[in-house]
Amino acid sequence: MRGRRVMAGQDAIGWRQRPGFYVGMMLASFGAIAGLKLSGAIPAPIGFILLAGAMLWMIPLVRTGMEKQKRCGVLSPAVVRYNRRFMLASFGYMLGLGLAVWLNDRFDLAGVVAFAVALLPVIPTLAMVWTMARYLVEEDDEYLRHRAMIANLVGLGAVLSVGCFYGFLETFELVPHVPGWWAVPIWAIGMGAGQGWMALRNRERAEG
Repeated sequence: MRGRRVMAGQDAIGWRQRPGFYVGMMLASFGAIAGLKLSGAIPAPIGFILLAGAMLWMIPLVRTGMEKQKRCGVLSPAVVRYNRRFMLASFGYMLGLGLAVWLNDRFDLAGVVAFAVALLPVIPTLAMVWTMARYLVEEDDEYLRHRAMIANLVGLGAVLSVGCFYGFLETFELVPHVPGWWAVPIWAIGMGAGQGWMALRNRERAEG
C-alpha cells in the first residue's frame, strides 16, 4: 500500500518536475550537436560551446532528482554531496575540454605547454572518478550503495560495448574517427540509464 501511495503521488507530479524529462532533453541536445559536428555543419569551437550550454540541463536535472529522492525517502547526506561534486566536475570537464580544443586549434602548441593544456579536461575527469569512489565510501545505506555500484557497472558496460563496436567499425574505415574523450559522456549516459532502469523496476514491483 505504501508503494502504491508513493507512485500515485509521483503520477500527480508535472512532467517538468520529472528527472527523465531533463535527461531526455540533455540526450537530445547532445545528439543534435554531435550530428551537426560530424556532418561538418558547425566548427569545433562552436560545437563545444553548444555542448557546454547543453550541460546546463544538469542543473534542473539534479534539482528534480534530489526532490524525487527526498519524496521517496532515499536522499542521504552522501547523495547530496555526491550530486554537488559530480555536477561541478562535469561542468569543469566540459569547460576544460572546450578550452583545450580551442587553444589547440588557435595556437601551435607543443611540448610541455601542449601537455598542460591536454590536462585541462583530464583533471575534472579524475574528479568524477574520485567523486564516485568517495560516495561509495561515505554512503551508509547499503541499498543506495548497491544502486550506485550497479549504475557504474552499466556505465562501464556502455563504454566497453560502444567503444569496441565503434572501434571495429573505424578499423574497417566504415565510420569517421571519434576522439576517445567521448568515453566520459557515454559512461555518464550509461550510469543514468542504469539508474533509470532500476527506478522503473522498483516502480513495477511497487505497482505489482
